[in-house]
Amino acid sequence: MDNIFSQLPQDIIHQIFSRISLRQVLICRSVSKHLYTALSSPSFTHLLAATSPFPLLALRPPHRHHLLSPSPLLHLFDPIDNKWLQFSLSFLPFPSAHPIAAAGGLLYLWADSPSSDSNKSLVVCNPLTLEHKTLPQLGSAWSRHGSVLVDSVNNRVIVLNELAALYYSNSINSWLKFSSNLPSKPRSPILINKSIIALCDVGSPWRSQWKIFICTLKSLQTSQPWNTLEKHEWGDVFDILKRPRLLKGFGDMILMIGGLKSSFSLNASCSTILILKLDLCTLEWGEAGRMPLEMFRCFQESSKFKVFGGGNRVCFSAKRIGRLALWEASESGKEEWRWIDGVPGNGDGLYRGFLFDGRLDASP
Repeated sequence: MDNIFSQLPQDIIHQIFSRISLRQVLICRSVSKHLYTALSSPSFTHLLAATSPFPLLALRPPHRHHLLSPSPLLHLFDPIDNKWLQFSLSFLPFPSAHPIAAAGGLLYLWADSPSSDSNKSLVVCNPLTLEHKTLPQLGSAWSRHGSVLVDSVNNRVIVLNELAALYYSNSINSWLKFSSNLPSKPRSPILINKSIIALCDVGSPWRSQWKIFICTLKSLQTSQPWNTLEKHEWGDVFDILKRPRLLKGFGDMILMIGGLKSSFSLNASCSTILILKLDLCTLEWGEAGRMPLEMFRCFQESSKFKVFGGGNRVCFSAKRIGRLALWEASESGKEEWRWIDGVPGNGDGLYRGFLFDGRLDASP
């Protein structure tokens, strides 16, 4: 096969392979060195700019491991072909790197400084093209206590905690620091359009009381206070969920996920896991899905579970289960729940992750 393609002009090869999906292109790149070179060239990636991205679910490595292996790998699940994949991160020139987020085909990682100091750097890379860029250094406290939010607009990055926020974009090329002044540590903050949305506990040490706070990027940069996102008509929407957390949905939709309490008592047990959706345009809640009881029984014995994903796919993990539960919703609103088996080893089984849309045309 290599001999056949080596005799063709490169523009003919590009026209042939521009008609297949990115998933198939990545498979063909591994066939030979000649195809890898031809299908990795800037002229070919420009042709692919209009194609759909390769939607994947990426796993974050455990904090204690920090990818210290000689050939660090990013483990990803392809929900369409139901296969686990591996992307090598050995092209990054750092002693360790910890993937944390992704947006627009780019992967963001915390990396240790090559020197002996305790500083950390955020690195942005495209594991499909092996390009990377190191952002200005930050103190190690930000990597331990800050939530990293990213999107594809100017490759902007926000590192947020309850006291302060750092802001970076390609147009600035430096970190700007602002006061955040949140009432408590933000839980599962998300960046949607031009606003940051987060859950905060405004209750007492004995009883949690969750509220949604919102702040536009413009307001954040002028240190203006966050606003509470609420309506009287919402009633007890926050009281019915145990340990709620947010994920970004499609468009102006956000998802709120938590255990559905069986009663309003302080230590009420949960009857299942509920996914609610909030339309930011109408500020109306609706139910997106609830975990089937036979699946939820596997989660009942665990004291906590982790949630990651977004859009129309949400993954759930808990200790001692050894696999992931996946919720998917079609454009018509039909939901499907299924198990993901064969998850790479993680010790406690409490997996964390994020969405990664693979693209060959994304540049750091």
